[in-house]
Amino acid sequence: MRIAALLLAACAGLAGPAQAEWIVEDTAVMGTAVHVRAWHEDGARARAAVADALEVLHHVDATMSPYRADSDLSRVNDRAHLEPIAVGPELLEVLAHAAEVSELTAGAFDVTFASVGRFYDYREGRRPDASAIAAHLPSIDWHHVHLDRSAGTVAFAREGVSIDLGGIAKGYAVERAIARMRAHGIRHGQVTAGGDTRLLGDRVGRPWIIGIQDPRDETRLVTRIPLVDEAVATSGDYERYFEEDGIRYHHILDPTSGDSARKVRSATIIGPDATFTDAFSTSVFVLGPEAGLAFIEARPGYEAVIVDGEGQMHFSSGLAPPGHQVTARTAP
Repeated sequence: MRIAALLLAACAGLAGPAQAEWIVEDTAVMGTAVHVRAWHEDGARARAAVADALEVLHHVDATMSPYRADSDLSRVNDRAHLEPIAVGPELLEVLAHAAEVSELTAGAFDVTFASVGRFYDYREGRRPDASAIAAHLPSIDWHHVHLDRSAGTVAFAREGVSIDLGGIAKGYAVERAIARMRAHGIRHGQVTAGGDTRLLGDRVGRPWIIGIQDPRDETRLVTRIPLVDEAVATSGDYERYFEEDGIRYHHILDPTSGDSARKVRSATIIGPDATFTDAFSTSVFVLGPEAGLAFIEARPGYEAVIVDGEGQMHFSSGLAPPGHQVTARTAP
């Protein structure tokens, strides 16, 4: 998804005195490109807000990265099947939100997908065979993760369970980063981490414009949407994948099969909280267009744009043009 590029262009297009007051920082955190920008009449305040927002992102990465041996998440994956592991309040909060979404989606969202997902290597084009998936599939079940909020611990019910927060942690991080910017008095800003964006207010008198990438053509947008003070997240099968015998294997796994979910090419969710737009985009991707739209329609304040496995485009009722059907084809 090229949201970041489009939003960058929007900021660059600001004219007059406002342009000089945008403080912009582009870097890499959490294994992805990060864009933070803030506007304030006091440039020093905007710079402090951007620095604090980046500190939040780095802290979440240090706590929840599965690639850092010293992170809370790595310690949990290493030993939680043996004993309860003490972790910080942020990881407990994210795991509690993950359990909430798992309950809402009847397990379509499940952070224990990594119990099988860790055996895929998308860079090398390797995947587990059917016997390996069958052996590890019973470990995918969010009920295996036991949280003790009062003791501050996480435990696994069985050996072989592994969790990955790639479907929720970046959303949580950008939501917290925006909250930190708001505490500095910032009323216009943006934090983007990969496919997750949180917008603060408008862009000084005009809405932000987000663009949704065609999942099969990175040079083409399937639609543009004006937004103010919203979060937006996209899950797509084009982010990490390889193809074998004409079949695309990507990182969004169906927890019921341990294989890549293939009913959808991309799912974009818009709503008031980036933690949940992130988790809901993964959920809708796994659920598929019909069940995914039904799920979003039942969540007040949230909207969806889905490109299905055949390339058809589906809108939730709040985004569908008046008098139009909610389904349209993205390309011939």
